[in-house]
Amino acid sequence: MYEYAIAWEWLAFAVRWLHVITAIAWIGSSFYFIALDLGLVKRPGLPVGAYGEEWQVHGGGFYHVQKYLVAPASMPEHLTWFKYESYFTWLSGFAMLAVVYYGGADLFLIDRHLLDVSTPVAILISMASLAVGWICYDLLCKSPLGRNTWGLMGILFVLLTAMAWGYTQIFTGRAAFLHLGAFTATIMSANVFFIIIPNQKIVVADLIAGRTPDPKYGMIAKQRSLHNNYLTLPVIFFMLSNHYPLSFGTEFNWIIAGLVFLMGVTIRHWFNTVHARKGHPHWTWAATAILFVIIIWLSTVPKVLTGESDVALSPAFERFKSDAHFVQVVDTVSGRCSMCHAAEPVWEGIVRAPKDVLLDSPDAIARHAREIYLQAGRSHAMPPGNVTEITSAERKLLAAWYESAVAGKTLR
Repeated sequence: MYEYAIAWEWLAFAVRWLHVITAIAWIGSSFYFIALDLGLVKRPGLPVGAYGEEWQVHGGGFYHVQKYLVAPASMPEHLTWFKYESYFTWLSGFAMLAVVYYGGADLFLIDRHLLDVSTPVAILISMASLAVGWICYDLLCKSPLGRNTWGLMGILFVLLTAMAWGYTQIFTGRAAFLHLGAFTATIMSANVFFIIIPNQKIVVADLIAGRTPDPKYGMIAKQRSLHNNYLTLPVIFFMLSNHYPLSFGTEFNWIIAGLVFLMGVTIRHWFNTVHARKGHPHWTWAATAILFVIIIWLSTVPKVLTGESDVALSPAFERFKSDAHFVQVVDTVSGRCSMCHAAEPVWEGIVRAPKDVLLDSPDAIARHAREIYLQAGRSHAMPPGNVTEITSAERKLLAAWYESAVAGKTLR
């Protein structure tokens, strides 16, 4: 029934909101501790084993923080672990992936120009890529190559760019960028779950047992934390990219993805250097701006979208074309929506169809029936500000069309 579409839309909203909340908590604590770690100062009189300290002021009070590279002489009564933010960010993110992309695979995940597979196969490819990506990354870190931190990061950059190319050869551009973000976020969260927290627990267990902890566990955890530091901003970019077709909807989208990872490095390098009190490398912002200009250029040369407008409709969408309301719906959408949602928009200021949604043919309208229903039938979200003056009667028509087709009341 049509109520299912509304319930599913609210579920997607709830899961997205949860994901944003948990991501803010994780990224916020991560950035704070990176800045704290880089700003530590070695002063005379520190307790035995203390690496450095930092005085901070916030919220009307003063904080005195000391860091131990291995562990303090005795175990404190209360120890706060920062791990659940990471876990719930990944879990909520995967839930959103399932709700939006697995639940809407025919529209958002599968590009039959690239790989004509069933929905279950596409979902299996998606999940397998996340798991295999972590395994390959972890083996690289544990190999002799992992002894060179910066060399390893160079190899990681090549791996991530290769994955960007691979995803764009399988999925829609939108899904490719989302998966690249999920792929990277899986590495980050798995670092916390499989490496950083277990290593810290080994140190705590040794301390409780009266043994001297091995410093190698802290060094390994710090290397993985450094990777997470430089990967955070690209992940945010990819998670936001689905709103901007110019980023994912061109032939060179995989090169754009690679440049995004480089921008993440240049931006984080500025903050890391400043927090470590080693100067203000303003050149990093110039480098970032240059990379962004290159991305803008790549997004417009050439204009090759990843749309599927000429692909035969699946039976799930054919029912919307056979409904008695469809002829009137096509007229309404063509008159109220297609000036923006077209391969070549004619509305002033619009150079690419919003969210890469094309509504300039009967097949395209049928394919986006659910979005039309939710955005223009059951709500007034589209057109924005009702700039094309769609009427209440036309909105009722769009709603009736979708609900009639879903209920099976199609034209015989």
